[in-house]
Amino acid sequence: MSAKPKPDDIEARRSEYYARVGASQLVPLWLFFKDWFTLEPHVSSLPYRWSYSDLRETILESAAIVDPVEAERRVLALENPGLPGRRLATESLYAGLQLMMPGEIAPCHRHSPTALRFVLESDGAYTAVNGERTWMSPGDFIITPAWTWHDHGHEGEGPAVWLDVLDVAMMHLFNATFTEHYPDDGAPERTEPLDTRYRYGMNMLPVGYERGQGASPVFSYPYERTGEVLDRLKNTSEPDRCHGLKMEYVDPTSGGPAMPTISAFMQFLPAGFRTDGYRTTAGTIYCPVEGTGTVELPGAETPSIRYEPWDIFVIPSWQEFRIAADTESRIFSASDQAAQVRLGIWREQRGADAG
Repeated sequence: MSAKPKPDDIEARRSEYYARVGASQLVPLWLFFKDWFTLEPHVSSLPYRWSYSDLRETILESAAIVDPVEAERRVLALENPGLPGRRLATESLYAGLQLMMPGEIAPCHRHSPTALRFVLESDGAYTAVNGERTWMSPGDFIITPAWTWHDHGHEGEGPAVWLDVLDVAMMHLFNATFTEHYPDDGAPERTEPLDTRYRYGMNMLPVGYERGQGASPVFSYPYERTGEVLDRLKNTSEPDRCHGLKMEYVDPTSGGPAMPTISAFMQFLPAGFRTDGYRTTAGTIYCPVEGTGTVELPGAETPSIRYEPWDIFVIPSWQEFRIAADTESRIFSASDQAAQVRLGIWREQRGADAG
């Protein structure tokens, strides 16, 4: 029977072995197994808030720095401090604040990433998808499905600012990012405004319509209608302890998420309401439309953040949080929940289980 190797001999043999397998582009799984297969998610992004009132003048200043034709899109990206150099708000989602001034037009293009627009300021700005314009008002939720021609313009007064959220990090992960510029100066042939709403969003569908795997054919969800829903239901619904009254933007032809990779919601919290603890694997970007309050973050380096209308804040994956509304609040949010649900990996913990 051979003698048991001495510790020094084992280390020498391992070093030699690792060098040899490395030269063959091999890596022993046992060296990184615990880093990859963790008991809970290890998340780099941090809870963070961008104050719109503090940043607004900086955003408007960009109009004197670059025009939308030269820039393609005049946007300031919101980079999470836990993801330096990655230009992302969460590990999977890009977010930015886009500015259009009266008389400007952003060139028409299309790309494989799906985009959403959530409007903060606008009086006369529009976005067009495959030639159909929708006029933008504060609180409107608008989607640009993957590989659809789209452009933006401003025919009204004052600055127009909206939040962009794109699944571009997912496209980069799969090496599936493509972009194409429309060959002419203008956009595709115009379709009458509201065409898709009346064609697909009125509890009727064209005979022979077949639902694909992409985003909702209805791409504009006006805040006027969203507010009407919340006003009606808040008086007839018991608020959920973790969410208050929370509604999801859906594809009316399927009942599923409006976008295949990004879920979007609007929630209502009564004045004085404090949610129970909650956490989810979906990294989420929030933008309050109305109201003020505090987001409590147990265990985070920053234990709480305040919110006001049009602020933007991020709750990373698996971060416990509670929302305490000082005044009646309506809060928009977008996350990668839709993609996670499709992959069968989405998880949540509610109440006492979230701690």
